[in-house]
Amino acid sequence: MPMTIALEELTLLHTRSYDTKVYRDDDHMVVVGSVRDVKPPGIYIEGDPDPLEIHHMLVVLRVTLADLTITDAQVEFRTHPNESCPSVIEHYGQLVGLSVARGFNRKVRELFGGPRACTHTTALLQAMAPVVVQAMWSVRMDDRYDEGGKPFDPGGEGDSGPAHFELNLNTCHVWAEGSELIERARAGHMPEVPIWIERRFAELGRDPNEWRDGL
Repeated sequence: MPMTIALEELTLLHTRSYDTKVYRDDDHMVVVGSVRDVKPPGIYIEGDPDPLEIHHMLVVLRVTLADLTITDAQVEFRTHPNESCPSVIEHYGQLVGLSVARGFNRKVRELFGGPRACTHTTALLQAMAPVVVQAMWSVRMDDRYDEGGKPFDPGGEGDSGPAHFELNLNTCHVWAEGSELIERARAGHMPEVPIWIERRFAELGRDPNEWRDGL
């Protein structure tokens, strides 16, 4: 549905940006996330011509590919309002040993919610977890190029076949229990070609089924 609000006519009050990048390191992923809060010029300091950064927190997680367990966690506060803010950084060492798979957000709220830690860093962790799951699809594609196999072989065993699609189970309405995509995966069929693959292949003048055949 097209946007019907003319945002350019409104007064900007605040910008929060999340950024997460995932890198592969052999049998691990290194996940780098940041959250930044920025006030527009003149909101906090009259006459200031530049935006004002008020929060910038960085989280780096090392996560196993096998079961998405965190083996190392580092937190850095680059911009913060109070001298005592960084005193909570060591508390995030409790991330080590947790799985970024199901139940992660609940555990994060238990350990770091509210006054138990930094609300901005905790929000960042909850935003990072789904990106790790998304990156697992890239891992399978990366393995395909290295090993010459088919990472989503419907007839495969373990997480190379239908079990891999279970990572998406109940993450949204499209992947809900009983949905067409889940039932197709469990029946050994590949899901439909993603719209963004179809568009990109069209731009390249290629048949999108070529992509499916490679899976």
